Amino acid sequence: MKTGILLTNIGTPDAPTKTALKRYLSEFLSDPRVVDPPNKLIWWLALNVVILNIRPKKSAQNYAKIWNKIGTGSPLLSITKLQLQGVKKTLLEQHENLVFELGMRYGNPCISLALDKLRTQDCKKIIVLPLYPQYSNTTTLSTLDAINQTLDSWAQKPKIAFIEHYYNNDGYIQSLANSVLEHQTKHGKPDKLMISFHGIPQRYVDNGDVYYDHCVSTAKLLAKKLDLDESDYLFSFQSIFGREPWIKPQTKERLETLASDGIAHIQVICPGFSADCLETLEEIECENRDYFIHAGGRQFSYIPALNDREDHIKMLIDLISAHL
Repeated sequence: MKTGILLTNIGTPDAPTKTALKRYLSEFLSDPRVVDPPNKLIWWLALNVVILNIRPKKSAQNYAKIWNKIGTGSPLLSITKLQLQGVKKTLLEQHENLVFELGMRYGNPCISLALDKLRTQDCKKIIVLPLYPQYSNTTTLSTLDAINQTLDSWAQKPKIAFIEHYYNNDGYIQSLANSVLEHQTKHGKPDKLMISFHGIPQRYVDNGDVYYDHCVSTAKLLAKKLDLDESDYLFSFQSIFGREPWIKPQTKERLETLASDGIAHIQVICPGFSADCLETLEEIECENRDYFIHAGGRQFSYIPALNDREDHIKMLIDLISAHL
């Protein structure tokens, strides 16, 4: 009996072009898990008449800044491929009859195609690891939606082992701590360590999404692992979209306030991103750096995502192995 291993992530456009971004954003912003508007008709009109005719051009320009920065093409896709290779290399040494695939929730390679490839290789069980440490309906549950939608059309369904989160996994926290300490060996210790996560609308949290609690737990566990006092670090949320209230505090506002209060040196880590992408390489490392410096800050550095670090790959392997 063969077992399939499916790693998934959020996705990426095929190219840093307006056409590719329009196609990608259309799929992404049409997911009701991502955008669940009170009035669906108004949202549909806003998306198709306004947003998809304006936002793709700006997004394409931002993607162009990071394209080919890590590997060839999209950094997120390049890094996730490396993660899959690292997991595959070790697990094939330990187990027989394993098959590996990569699937993106939006864009290519898509989850449905990855599942079809596993089916053609007669996998009776599939272990799915969404590379989202903190659970959210907008990401984790949306991935499960895509899997179930594909499996609904299968006459014979495999057993699915779905790994929902690993926000408090000790190997994950240790890997984050290692990355911070290694960064500080090269760049010094900052006045403050900022722990920044991707934001979601406050309404989603009010309706029961556990994402905020998972982010808070990760931040506290990382601070404890680093032996930080409460005055040594802070956490915040980035990537705000739309007009409704999103969870706070917001990264941009916190950086500007810190700089105006005389904090000179900031380092930012984004534990919610398993691989560097637009939100880390452009939004944090470039855009938010500018906010901090222009507000009076002096030294800013971004601590890279865990990517294909050896300790990160080992942690992913341990997560998967628990289901083999």
